[in-house]
Amino acid sequence: MSRRFVASVQLVKEYVALFINRRAYTVQSSRPNPESGRHYYYRPKERGSGEPVWLTDRTVSAHLEGRITIGLYAINPSDQRCKWVAIDADYKNAMDDLIKLQYQLTTDHVDSALEMSRRGGHLWIFLAAPLLARQCRIYIYDLAGQLGVPVKGTGLADGIEVFPKHDSIAAGAFGNAIRGPLGIHRGAGRRFWFYGADYTLEAQLAYLKRLRKLSEDELTRFTAGKDLPAEIRQAALRAPIVTEQSLRSKPKFCILDYVGKTRIVGKNHVTRCPSCAQAGRDRGGDNLAILVSDPRFYLCWAGCKKEMIRAAVGHPILARQSA
Repeated sequence: MSRRFVASVQLVKEYVALFINRRAYTVQSSRPNPESGRHYYYRPKERGSGEPVWLTDRTVSAHLEGRITIGLYAINPSDQRCKWVAIDADYKNAMDDLIKLQYQLTTDHVDSALEMSRRGGHLWIFLAAPLLARQCRIYIYDLAGQLGVPVKGTGLADGIEVFPKHDSIAAGAFGNAIRGPLGIHRGAGRRFWFYGADYTLEAQLAYLKRLRKLSEDELTRFTAGKDLPAEIRQAALRAPIVTEQSLRSKPKFCILDYVGKTRIVGKNHVTRCPSCAQAGRDRGGDNLAILVSDPRFYLCWAGCKKEMIRAAVGHPILARQSA
């Protein structure tokens, strides 16, 4: 049996320096949505209080070790700046367009890193210091316009998406997250590597660290006298901005809020099943397994159905929900 990979303190430090611009994050569900088959992302919350969980070095370590997959936000609302720009393309001939953009960037002496993805790729540009999101967006959309690269949301169903997706966001808002690189995509069950380096985390991060970072003076020069195209400004206004308030306005049931003491065994929280408890069973307190990475998924090993468990904790599933 192979030993589980453990991310070193140095690897975590290097990842944080490159990618983490704020402590809000999302987590990719380990199980697909039964209707769409997609592995959606959600904002993790504290058990009981429902308060948001903030990203820590331990979170990054879990991501690199493949135990969870995180999504990252580009803009820090405290200064409207970002540490990186990511261009997402997942349509037919998407890689051709990303390579065009990468080549055009080299003419400005701007390094970029091309990352594989499930249906296309992501092109990442790293910044010497956090730079204004608006200026970053002007630069990339200007390049796309010069090259005739399609932009999603401007009357086109397919095209590139640029992160950050907004010029600025208000305090308490999140913007739009993109899958954090070098973790294990829950749907594909694999890592997607950057081209240009060996397929190990150490080699990948060493490669990314060597890339030349775009400076503020350079970005100011590249964007002088330019603005976002009108259709891009309109698309940004239509893009939803998730806030903590909007998340709280849609309360979600979490089984962890309604069970007793739990312990972690493998990938699951283990605890006493509320339905079994009502029937005087599960004296050992280990019939209910709740997935650590996504507590929406839980199972009673004694055979209690979800409807029975929800009824036992006083939150029955409505007929419309269970249909």
